[in-house]
This record gives sequence, C-alpha cells and structure tokens, in this order.
Amino acid sequence: MIAICYSKIMKTVVEKTEKFDPQEVIEEFEVLTRDAGKIQEETLQKILEENGGTEYLQQWGLNGKTDSLSFKNCVPIVTHKDLEPYIHRIADGDLSPILTGKPITTISLSSGTTQGKPKFVPFNEELMESTMQIFKTSFAFRNREFPVVNGKALQFIYGSKQFKTKGGLAAGTATTNVYRNAQFKKTMKAMQTPCCSPDEVIFGPDFQQSLYCHLLCGLIFRDEVQVVSSTFAHSIVHAFRNFEQVWQELVTNIRDGVLSSRVTVPSMRAAMSKLLKPDPELADTIFNKCSRLSNWYGLIPALFPNTRYIYGIMTGSMEPYLKKLRHYAGELPLLSADYGSSEGWIGANVNPELPPELVTYAVLPNIGYFEFIPLMENLDGLEPTPVGLTEVKLGEEYEIVVTNFAGLYRYRLGDVVRIKGFHNGTPELQFICRRNLLLSINIDKNTEKDLQLAVEAAAKILSDEKLEVVDFTSHVNVSADPGHYVIFWELSGEASEEILKECCNCLDISFVDAGYVGSRKVNAIGALELRIVKRGTFHKILDHFVGLGAAVSQFKTPRCVGPTNLSVLQILSSNVVESYFSTAFC
Repeated sequence: MIAICYSKIMKTVVEKTEKFDPQEVIEEFEVLTRDAGKIQEETLQKILEENGGTEYLQQWGLNGKTDSLSFKNCVPIVTHKDLEPYIHRIADGDLSPILTGKPITTISLSSGTTQGKPKFVPFNEELMESTMQIFKTSFAFRNREFPVVNGKALQFIYGSKQFKTKGGLAAGTATTNVYRNAQFKKTMKAMQTPCCSPDEVIFGPDFQQSLYCHLLCGLIFRDEVQVVSSTFAHSIVHAFRNFEQVWQELVTNIRDGVLSSRVTVPSMRAAMSKLLKPDPELADTIFNKCSRLSNWYGLIPALFPNTRYIYGIMTGSMEPYLKKLRHYAGELPLLSADYGSSEGWIGANVNPELPPELVTYAVLPNIGYFEFIPLMENLDGLEPTPVGLTEVKLGEEYEIVVTNFAGLYRYRLGDVVRIKGFHNGTPELQFICRRNLLLSINIDKNTEKDLQLAVEAAAKILSDEKLEVVDFTSHVNVSADPGHYVIFWELSGEASEEILKECCNCLDISFVDAGYVGSRKVNAIGALELRIVKRGTFHKILDHFVGLGAAVSQFKTPRCVGPTNLSVLQILSSNVVESYFSTAFC
C-alpha cells in the first residue's frame, strides 16, 4: 500500500506544475511523513536500482543489493574531497556511468565562501523535482497561514553566468540552475507569486544594475507585491540599504518614465523600457511615504502596502541580519525559507508561524536517504555509528549524511542540527551551525553560533551610540605566539576609542567555552583582537566571490576566514583602520 502511495505521489510531484492545490500538497506530505521509515527504505532502493551499475558503487561490492543494511556495511561515509576526482571526470566529459546511471548534464557550484573556492556538485532533473516539491510543500503550509492571491513577488534573485565545463556540461550556481529551469517559472506562476522582474534583470551581467532594476520593478508593481523575498536574508537587507542611497533617483525614473543612465546593459534597458511609463502620481506617493519614515523603520510595508510577509533563509549565518531586516519590515512577519544546500534539499518549513530563531524543518523522506551522526564521542575514541531518519532522539544533536539521486552517497553535509520534534514519523530539525566552522587554537572550540552570540553581546554597547555592526567575520591568528582570535567589524558610523575597547573586552569574555576561558587565563591563547574595517569592505568580499562565479543571491559572508581563504583575508587586512586588543584577562 505504501509503495503504491509513494509511486502515485512521485508522479503527482512531477506532473502537477501547471495546477496547484495547496490542500492536496499538504495531504500528500502527510502521507509521505506518516510512514517515513518505509519511504526512506523505498527511496534508497530506488536510488540504488538506478545507479547500482555505476563505477563508484560497484567498487564497494554491493552486488545488486538495495537494502539499507548492506548499503551501510559496504559504502563508506565520505566528504566532498573523496568524490571530487569522480565529479571532475564527469565535468571533463567522461560519459561512462561514474556516479549515476543516467548522464549528468549540469554542474552546480557552491558559493565558495567557506573554503575560498566553489565546489563542483552534480545536478540533474531529480534534484530539480525535489526542489519544486520543497517549494510547493512549504508554500502550501505558508499559504494556509498567510494566504496570497493573484499577486507578485519582489524577489531579489540573481542568476550568475553559466559556463561550459571542459566536457561541455552547463555549470552555474545551484540557484542559477534552478532559476533557468522552466519548472521554476511554471511553479511560481502556479503559486500565484510570479517575480516582478523580467529575466533580463534576473540574469543581468551586472549585479548593481540588476539590483537597481529589481527595486524599480517592485515600485512599479507596488500594489501587486504580496511577498518580498530572496534566497538569503542578507540579500534583502543589502537591497534596502541600497534603496536608502538611490530612492530619489528611482522616484525620478518613475516620474519621468525614463530609466537611469546607471543601467547600461542593453537587454536590461530594453526590458525595463517596456515596464516604465511616466507616472507622477506614483512618484509622489513613494516620495511622500519615504519622506515620512523615521530612520527607514517600516520601509517595506510603506513601499509595498499589500505585502503579507518577508521570506528567505534566515538561519545560521543569516541570523545576524535579522535585527536590520525587522527594522525594515516593521510589523510584517519574517518567514524563514527551507533547508538545503548546493548538494540538495533536506526539509521544508511547515510551521511558518514560528519566528526565524525557532524555525524547524520537516525532512521530506522521499527526496534522499538520510543518516545522522550523533555529536558525541565513543569511549573507544571512534566516531559514533550513524542512525536512520526515524531513529533520531528528541533534543539530540547530529551531523547530517546525505545520499541523493545525483550521485552523492553517504555524503557528509557538514551541518549540525538538533531534533526539535516530529511531524508524523519524520523529524523536525533545527539548524545549529556548520561543523567545520570552528574557532580553535588550543583546546578551545567555538562555533559560528558562539561567534554570533559574542558579536551580539558586544554590539549592544554600540546601540547606545546609535551605531550597528554592518557585518563581521573572524580569523584565528596563529602566526603570533600565543595564537589569538581576530574579529573584523564593519560599522555603520564612527565609534570612540573608549567604546571600541569596551566592545573588544566584551567580545573576549563572551566566548564562554571552558577550553577558551581556561586557555585565556593561563595565556595559552592570546588577547582577542578587534579590527575595524572601512565601510564597504564586506561589499568588496561579495564582489570577490561574484567575480569567481558565485551568484549574489547565494552569497554568505564567511564567518571564519581560514588559511585557504587568503584572498578574503587580504581584502580584510588591507582595509583595517583601527585595531584593539582585549584587556579582559589581564
């Protein structure tokens, strides 16, 4: 019975793009999650049946077995580094069945912000189908709480350039591969939230020009905008920081019906000229709305009065932008988008009423096979044995291991999650941090979350001066003896030396990890250093990654700049204007 339901659901997911019934999608999700364990076994069986004859799987001696026990006994847990040689052979044109039975025709690029360079990841139609399934599932639950009808979405999305690999495969960021797929547009139309901006803007070659046109399109369709969104919260904040600088120019464009000379790309100018007509009344409305705002509080609902919510990924490295986003949002709810990565999707936000800090993601058991490594050490020093999707325990933390339809088998995603509950038989995950983003010198271990909490504590000192931390990152300086933490801050204005010294001390004592505190007390770790960088420094980092082929909407500020990220470290170091050392442990 379950197998019949599963086949029916998969067929529905693929075929129902033109028509969209939210209640039907919810019902399908309930069926999938009701017997998640069984669906997981069937999903793994399907993956292994399709790809069992590949070079990669054959070397592990599965011999046609498709059960989970044989799979776990034979196939090792790997990282991207282990699969890299196989992926590069595919990218270079090897057409033999290396990782998948069917040829891979597209390569996704990760953002590259963690390791300093993008990773190549296989992308195929199965991943596209799971993307659309995630989108539709979360939208169905979201629309039940915050209905939108026949509106538009102001989406700050940017497709990077696609290029051909040595073997002729199309390569681009994961978001670009999704935006360029015909299914994406059909799905957005079916969900009654098509993008305000034409393709020429989304895929424009110049990010700043695209951003300007996105804002202009949103204003032209201001009464129709019901959703403001981007892949990451950072892009929304960045867009409206930019709006503060160019709003009067945008108003003039609308008043005169003439596009700014700053937009020079011919295709963008041609597309915008079809939308832009002289509209003095709209120009006056926008001018009056902006003029009456106090420090831009509530900017988004002032500009787009029919907006129901703001939507994007708001967890992990995006949490530091929530304060500014709430400032622009006023009373509008912030809804966190779904959980996935360049390697594929994992879960949907089916509890949209939760604030971003508490958001959870229900794993879809049919889009991949999932294992979870407990975050604890065995007495023998070996890594704990991974458990299955339905074997995780409430309140425990795990690292996720993914097997998908695009050639990743027992692949360590590097994400740490906590089990917050269950939706029927499938767990609801809360994202905690990236496992490999650790500040560590001696016996200290501080995660991205620990860094964020330290920055938030110190930033409160700045709030009395009406200043804010625009962005931040960190670095472990081991060239000095003893090594020490370096925190880079970009500020919204100038702060006094006294205030910054206080902030530096606060940062140091806010790292409460016992290994850090103990090491600081005996000087095994040196005094924390706070470096203030010029305004616009983090924009230079964004430009650097865009230059490497990353899409702006996929960009994440690297929270810990490691030794392999020399280019970013050079940008930061060359823009330092002030430096302070903590005296907290003297």
